[in-house]
Amino acid sequence: MKETPFGLVYGGDAVLPIEVEMISMRVEDFSEATSEEGRLYQLDTIEELREKARIRESVQKWRIEAKYLSKVHAKEFKERDLVLRKAGEANINNKLALQWIGPYRIREVLGRGAYKLEALDGGEVPRTWNVANLRFYYS
Repeated sequence: MKETPFGLVYGGDAVLPIEVEMISMRVEDFSEATSEEGRLYQLDTIEELREKARIRESVQKWRIEAKYLSKVHAKEFKERDLVLRKAGEANINNKLALQWIGPYRIREVLGRGAYKLEALDGGEVPRTWNVANLRFYYS
């Protein structure tokens, strides 16, 4: 049974003003006696409904994550691989500027997707670089 966020918080469903003006089926079939019984039943089971909704949400998040990770191909570089690095934020507004700079050589693998780079002439590139900002250089 699908519950609305409003129903999970307040234990009942809201009626829109337009439904009252145009007499919708929910307003037409409404009776105070059955509504009160239903409301008491809903208040007794609201915690169970909230728990079911939380479980459904976590399963949906897990499925989305699994789908995303099935399409992601992790890049791994070894020492001495040639790579290009992103040009940076300076070129973000200029579509004709270079988007990738290099080539650079991987000097050290630090783990968890972090790398130290060096220029081809042996000069060290400042800071560490994440795998998301690097790509293979094919010559």
